[in-house]
Amino acid sequence: MIYTAIFNRHKLIMQCIEHYLSSCDDIQIVLTASDKETLVEKMKDRIINVLIVSFYEITHNDIDMIITLRMKYPKTAVLVVAGSQKEDIVSKTIKAGARGFLTIDSEASHLVQAIYTIRGGHDYYSESITHILLQRYISSMNPSSSQSSDQDEFNDESNALSSRQIEILRLWGDGLANQEIADKLFISVRTVETHKNHIMQKLNLKSSVDLMKFAIRNNIISI
Repeated sequence: MIYTAIFNRHKLIMQCIEHYLSSCDDIQIVLTASDKETLVEKMKDRIINVLIVSFYEITHNDIDMIITLRMKYPKTAVLVVAGSQKEDIVSKTIKAGARGFLTIDSEASHLVQAIYTIRGGHDYYSESITHILLQRYISSMNPSSSQSSDQDEFNDESNALSSRQIEILRLWGDGLANQEIADKLFISVRTVETHKNHIMQKLNLKSSVDLMKFAIRNNIISI
């Protein structure tokens, strides 16, 4: 059984998704929510394998919500259904921790396929999203494009960080533990921890969730 939750600010759309999935024997809807606070609170008491979050246009607040969910409930895979296909938004959404991304013009059957695929431990993207990611990868392989990208990669806030701090932040954002970062960079765990503390102080951040949000918004974490 795949325990599934649905988030959508529009109850009609949420109920339509719930009704469609109710016909699938292996999928059980255990939670629906139309506001972030209710969702985050009620997830504490439930086992949820896949969380479907549906937006029309993805905002920075929506990306922050995905980051928060990823940090609080790392065992729950997030599947995004959205109308937005802007390259930077798609990229940041996936960096935030989404394991799947469907556009609203996808077939309904693709939603079920995505749930099964994600539950099986794999990512799932609709055809248009896959094309966006492929084009982004091809562009990153172009030396002139990469050079330009590197110059524009960080904003004024991230310029306050040293190259070593950015490197540590990028590795941490990619999921490496402090010991793994230390081994990769041939430094001590204490040095890694010191760098992370200095980053938090420089940026005036209060939590690891805030740090993750900063890294995604400033394009430090790569896909």
